[in-house]
Amino acid sequence: MESGPSRLTVRKTYKLYIGGKFPRSESGRTYVVDGDNVALASRKDARDAVLAARAAQPKWAGTTAYNRGQVLYRVAEMLEARRGEFTALGVPGSEVHAAVDRLVWYAGWSDKIAQVTGGANPVAGPFFNISAPEPTGVVAVVAPASLLGLVSVVAPAIVTGNTVVVLAAGPQVAITLAEVLATSDVPGGVVNLLTGRYAETAPWLASHDDVNALDLTGVEHPELAAELERAAAGTLKRVIRPGAATDFTADPGLRPMTALLETKTVWHPKGY
Repeated sequence: MESGPSRLTVRKTYKLYIGGKFPRSESGRTYVVDGDNVALASRKDARDAVLAARAAQPKWAGTTAYNRGQVLYRVAEMLEARRGEFTALGVPGSEVHAAVDRLVWYAGWSDKIAQVTGGANPVAGPFFNISAPEPTGVVAVVAPASLLGLVSVVAPAIVTGNTVVVLAAGPQVAITLAEVLATSDVPGGVVNLLTGRYAETAPWLASHDDVNALDLTGVEHPELAAELERAAAGTLKRVIRPGAATDFTADPGLRPMTALLETKTVWHPKGY
């Protein structure tokens, strides 16, 4: 009995995720990670990702908080359904479960964070004085390599109405998560993922005029973190820089969400 013809394995190229699509780097460059071909993001890719994030941000911020929670819950559903893909990449099953739980946790806070951080203020006069949280805008995130770390920095940013440009340290895991996002209800441009070298692309995002905040959670080298902080100062960005190694298995609390919110206070006369 003759054996069937041999076939070549279709090897996967891990591309970028920008504006809801999976383009190759405009430079055509790739690099190899654990035997896989991964797109090497360029300065122009970073600019394109910021443009996509900025275009998506007003509509995403205008979506009801309840609906944003529904979208995050849908991401949790899809991640749960595709957990085998992540374990095949070496992510422990317990970490996949923790990432799903973290998404559900933030989904539950979507329509409650405004009640906790905002409210009516007492004033001396016949006026209503109300403070309400609003998203900061476009957030550039230097993400940790782990799946749970990645989810823990992306989820609080988008659930509060921001859009993100993420520099991913673990490219295979990050782009597989992007495939989860693309098959969920997350609008294109809300999350954009760039793979490559932090030192090459992060400075462009740190100094970009249209980026409103910079999250340095995944930066391990103090010298690079200080350089990015200096670059961000030129455009008065909000910078998040954890002082020590973050325990992503711990209760995150509200700080990851409130750090990316602005407080808007309005006055209105009573009786009108």
